Amino acid sequence: MATTRQRSARIGVDVGGTFTDLVLHDPVRKLARTGKLLTTPEDPSIAIVAGISRILTEAGLQPADLHSIVHGTTLVTNTIIERTGATVGLITTAGFRDTIEIGRETRYDLYDLFLELPPVIVPRSRRLEVAERVTADGDTLVELDERGLVEASRRLVEESGAEALAVSFMHAYRAPNHERRAAQIIRELYPTLPLSLSCEVAPEIREFERTTTTCANAYVQPLMHKYLDKLEAKLEQLGFRGRLYIMLSSGGITTPQEAKAYPIRLIESGPAAGAMAASFISKVAGLNRVISYDMGGTTAKICLIENCMPDHKFDFEAGRVRRFQKGSGMPLKVSVVDMIEIGAGGGSLARVDPASKLLKVGPRSAGSVPGPVCYGRGGEEPTVTDSDLVLGRLDPGYFLGGEMKLDLDHVRRAFADKIAPSVGLGDQEAALGVQRIVDEMMAAATRMHLAEKGKDPRDYTMIAFGGAGPVHAFNLARLLKVKRIVVPLGAGVASALGFLVAPPATDMVRTQISALDKVNWSEINSLFADMRAAGLRLLSDAGADPDQVAYRPTADMRHRGQGFEISVSLPSLVLSDSDLDTIRAKFFEVYKAQFGRALEGSPIEVVNWRLACTAPSVNIDIGEGRERTEQSLELARRGERDVLFEEKGWLACAVYDRYKLPTGCVFIGPALVEERESTCVIGPGSKAHIDKSANLIIEIE
Repeated sequence: MATTRQRSARIGVDVGGTFTDLVLHDPVRKLARTGKLLTTPEDPSIAIVAGISRILTEAGLQPADLHSIVHGTTLVTNTIIERTGATVGLITTAGFRDTIEIGRETRYDLYDLFLELPPVIVPRSRRLEVAERVTADGDTLVELDERGLVEASRRLVEESGAEALAVSFMHAYRAPNHERRAAQIIRELYPTLPLSLSCEVAPEIREFERTTTTCANAYVQPLMHKYLDKLEAKLEQLGFRGRLYIMLSSGGITTPQEAKAYPIRLIESGPAAGAMAASFISKVAGLNRVISYDMGGTTAKICLIENCMPDHKFDFEAGRVRRFQKGSGMPLKVSVVDMIEIGAGGGSLARVDPASKLLKVGPRSAGSVPGPVCYGRGGEEPTVTDSDLVLGRLDPGYFLGGEMKLDLDHVRRAFADKIAPSVGLGDQEAALGVQRIVDEMMAAATRMHLAEKGKDPRDYTMIAFGGAGPVHAFNLARLLKVKRIVVPLGAGVASALGFLVAPPATDMVRTQISALDKVNWSEINSLFADMRAAGLRLLSDAGADPDQVAYRPTADMRHRGQGFEISVSLPSLVLSDSDLDTIRAKFFEVYKAQFGRALEGSPIEVVNWRLACTAPSVNIDIGEGRERTEQSLELARRGERDVLFEEKGWLACAVYDRYKLPTGCVFIGPALVEERESTCVIGPGSKAHIDKSANLIIEIE
């Protein structure tokens, strides 16, 4: 009699600009596997399916053994940056047609006479008004003009060719009845047309950000529908019968149905996974203060993690005209992991600026097509990975475990022809210059990110991962004066691990403005009850046990008259006047930590009420089930390789096989530790050891 195979395996899939990373874990069969292959930018699902098939074969499993697949995508980000989304029509309150173009009426650079503003994604010709008006208190001033709504909808769809509609009425966050009635009418006219309502996408105050977020959601909705439908169909053809989950920008996971309805919540989907992986690793290693450093093929992401949780924020700027200039992008009201991301990855292109004759690196990337010069896939411009190879940090015969051979001679010619003559250096010195620039770029970004939070990098441990992260971590840590680096096993695919350890989670928000000492607690408790029920419903659909869901209430608060708020934790879901002193004290504590002083005599008001709903995360041993070869420091040593270190010159480095290093072993740098997906560079004088969780710990002198 045939036995039913148990669906217990899970796979995390991270599609990056250069590589698609995979991690498989099966707690019942006690095995874990990792995989990495080049991304297929013309159709990311090709690499996803190929990678899943391969990792299943290597693990001796079948698609029927899979319980679930968790996936993150850069589709939303790329669509907005490249402006390749759908044709969107906006229906809004009469008199507010130009809200998204007027914006905040501020200039992100006061003294630039030729200031370039981020382009709007819905031109004026596709922004139509409808008579209706609700007050900030939720009272109806003007009833919805239903006939006008029908006419506007038909003009946008049938005359202007709108592929999706966004509806954003004034104060719909407070009273959504007009938007919900509009949705009923539009869906009767066009049942299959993608439709985004501001009261669902971003139900909070500030009409500019709320409307922009709703339009952006509509802009990417048809593409996300198409992408996920195609991926689900391919996985079904593969024989997958489990559940597909999608990573949110906040670090939680959700269902494909929610992702299709609110794709804007996926805008930082991939980077969030790295932060969740670092949070998990910090918990396992017992670290409370961590700088998460994720350097992949296209970008480097830096995130602050305290008490095993990444920082979060509730607004995000997409597609900035100037990369680091606040206010130069499209403002979105979405919950995201708070991190800084720069164009400094292994594939970042090096070039000499023709005007200044200075060496520059990034933000353009070679991606996977054609890729760095050393890949031999047609790339001709040197990259950061090419410089790593020239300086001895990478073994040309062991890239991806030997699966991909690197062409060192071609790289040397590229540096000699395209970089060295223009800067008056040899190919090795030019490669070292690329290293120095990219490391300084990442250090400057990290300092800025921490300084904005009043933090000192010297108080933190760095967790380094991503394909290029461990290669550059030692130099970056030195520049930041960080004394300890943690490199997890499988560091090159740690973001994919983040998908598997991320909990099902969602964030709910409602706006109800009130002076703190005049809050109607029965109304607020009712708001929290509604948000709790909605969050529980979403997490149950995502596979969470309702009895294990945790809730974290917060409030966005400010002094009366201020323009922006700070997030303050609340003592419980059911509040009363007896909690006022606790809430007030917490507000002053957070305010003082952020601004250096507390204005205790100034009145306080609450703007937004938020509820984070989270199910428990899963613990994973990424080394579980790996074939155990005999381990010792002597057996792990593969030999030596010369590496060029700034200020130290060429040094002979011991080369170790990561998989043969035993727990507790100790060795001194300079050294290289190689595993299939990445190489860790350990500088001279540093002390390294393997802890009980198979993490490589580097103590810098």
